[in-house]
Amino acid sequence: MTIKQLSIFIENKEGTLTKVLDLLSKAGIQIIASTIADTKDYGIYRVLCNQPTQAYLILKENGINVQLADVTALSIDDVPGRAAEAVKKLSASGVNILYLYSFLWKGKGVLVLRTDNNDKTNETIIINKMSFLTEVDFA
Repeated sequence: MTIKQLSIFIENKEGTLTKVLDLLSKAGIQIIASTIADTKDYGIYRVLCNQPTQAYLILKENGINVQLADVTALSIDDVPGRAAEAVKKLSASGVNILYLYSFLWKGKGVLVLRTDNNDKTNETIIINKMSFLTEVDFA
């Protein structure tokens, strides 16, 4: 029930993000969603894309510090309160959310989250009949 997300470590200086975006663009990689968490000296650019393994290889070959991480993408109705309901269900089952970001995809809300326990997260999704997306949904 997890999908692959790129975690790209980039310096906070002019041109580093452009280099990453240009490499992905030239390879025909479609970015679905992304977010940057930054500190003074560097940022972590988290990316969902249509070809995560290919993107990973291209970035590595070009000297970019990148990792693939397993994350969960929950599909929720685009209605106020649905994200809160999903987070409450996960929290109530003992799942700790390490980070979360969201976006709209084909008329639905998508919560992308990384947790401390993928097995417990998957169990909670099944028990609560929550909808999730796979990499095929983004291809």
